[in-house]
Amino acid sequence: MNPTLNTDRPVKPALLRGWRMKCPSCGTGPMMRSYLKTRKQCAVCGEELHHHRADDGPAYVTILVSGHLLAPMILFVFTTFRPDPLVMAVLFCIGFTALALYLLPRFKGMFVAMQWAKRMHGFGRPTLEAPRS
Repeated sequence: MNPTLNTDRPVKPALLRGWRMKCPSCGTGPMMRSYLKTRKQCAVCGEELHHHRADDGPAYVTILVSGHLLAPMILFVFTTFRPDPLVMAVLFCIGFTALALYLLPRFKGMFVAMQWAKRMHGFGRPTLEAPRS
């Protein structure tokens, strides 16, 4: 069995490439073909990207991070400036939506890159191992 199949790839560069929505392997080819659709393979290096299983992970992390960033801001703005509640609700809803729309594809790229780096879900790890004798 090939020993390189059991080693993980470097995680930090892969995550940074995923944040930039670039191929986790080469770092130059685009990972996404639209807002959240992942390409079947990298247009530059040919690395297959269709194996990923991001599912609801990026959405969960996006909501978690956006909420944790905006909740202290809501408290600060309300206690410091005392704006009208309707104005504050509208502004923070717009802010949350903009932040979530910015973060969602980047977190999806990071999820795909992490799976690539750890060789999860078909990213380089064989499905069946030969029995050892």
